[in-house]
Amino acid sequence: MGSAVRKAAAGWALLGGVFVFLIMVVTSLNVGAFALDRVTGPMGVPLSGLPGYEDFVRLLVSCAALMFFPFCQSRRAHVTVELFVSALPKFVQVLLDRVWLAAMLALSLFLAYWMTLGMLETRSDNALSPVLGWAEWPFYLPGILSLLLWAAVIAGQLVSGESDA
Repeated sequence: MGSAVRKAAAGWALLGGVFVFLIMVVTSLNVGAFALDRVTGPMGVPLSGLPGYEDFVRLLVSCAALMFFPFCQSRRAHVTVELFVSALPKFVQVLLDRVWLAAMLALSLFLAYWMTLGMLETRSDNALSPVLGWAEWPFYLPGILSLLLWAAVIAGQLVSGESDA
């Protein structure tokens, strides 16, 4: 697999990590506001949670969730079942690995296709997040890019003959 694709997968995972960090910070601030409200509320100084918290977290989670897949695939850090396969001859292990790579490639492209259709439908519906009023369709883009990058990593592994076995 090319180093450019591997570097792109690593950078994309780092961006996903930034999104997860932002989710954690906003969640902490929101929980902190509710905790402070227990103290300040009875004194006549109510504190509310962050307006749009649920929108923000939902939209960022939808981005971050798939952003780690390409990096995990490039490291072959996904879950594999080796209990029975390790006892099989090496050529069968390699064959099974190639079949599963091809299946994951097909799956990633299938999901990217349907996610693209979902994004186009969301855009044509002018769907907005309920509280913040943000357009929802742009938040599909990181997921689609993640799936395409995942497919590129898998394709590189198939072409290069890289094997888990």
